[in-house]
Parts: sequence; structure tokens; C-alpha cells
Amino acid sequence: MAQVVSVNISEEKGTVKREVPEIRLKLRHGIVGDAHAGDWHRQISLLAEESVDKMRALLPQLPPGAFAENIDTRGIELKRLPVGTRLRLGEAVVEVTQIGKECHSDCAVKQATGTCVMPTEGIFAVVVREGAVRRGDPIEIVQEAEA
Repeated sequence: MAQVVSVNISEEKGTVKREVPEIRLKLRHGIVGDAHAGDWHRQISLLAEESVDKMRALLPQLPPGAFAENIDTRGIELKRLPVGTRLRLGEAVVEVTQIGKECHSDCAVKQATGTCVMPTEGIFAVVVREGAVRRGDPIEIVQEAEA
């Protein structure tokens, strides 16, 4: 079963996200208290723990949120989900809006290792149903995107 491994926020842009016990997802906003929240297509970022594990082979001490991701997952191939897929995360539902992103040149992980997984394996989503998300919550695909 797919599940949430950690939930992470940062109050200011440009800072590393820190793990918190719970996040609240809000419509047309994203995560309450997160610096990247707002009414845009990248309200929430998700990254598979399997992707983070690849980088931990190079940097073993990578904490949750090291790639500025809000939600770390296990047991679901996020990078293979088509845009438009809806996921239930705990009480909330999100819709995938983007796969990958352009990496900034000052990324500390990329500088240390020469590579980064977020640009190719991270995904972004918007909130379609509000609710709380916590570590250990199940993840379920509730609507497949049309091909």
C-alpha cells in the first residue's frame, strides 16, 4: 500500500523544508503555513522516497524536505502519473498538474552530487478537496487522468 512518509513545510522561500506532524491542505491555496502556497498550479510538491533513496546513496544524511518537497511518499511511482491524476492523501485530494521542474543552479544537493532527482521525478499538484495529511496516511489513486 502506498503511504505518506513525511510532510514538510518552510515558512520562507529559499529555505529547507522541515518535517512537521501534520499539514492542512486548503482549496485555491495549498498548504497552510507554507511559503510556496498560493493560487497557482504548483501548490504542493511530492517526491517518492524511492527517488530520495537514490540520492542517499551519495548523501546518506538527507532529511525529509531536502529537495523542497512538501510530501514524501512510498509505494507509488509518482513520476509515472499523468497530469490530471487525482490522489487521496489522508483526508485531502490533490490533482497532479506538473511532472518535474527546472532545477535552480544554486541547489545544494546538485552542487554536492552533480545531480538532483526533483527536476525529473518530483511532481506538483493542486488541492481539490481540503483536509489534513500526516505521516503514515494511505495514498490512493481516486481518478486516473485521461490519456
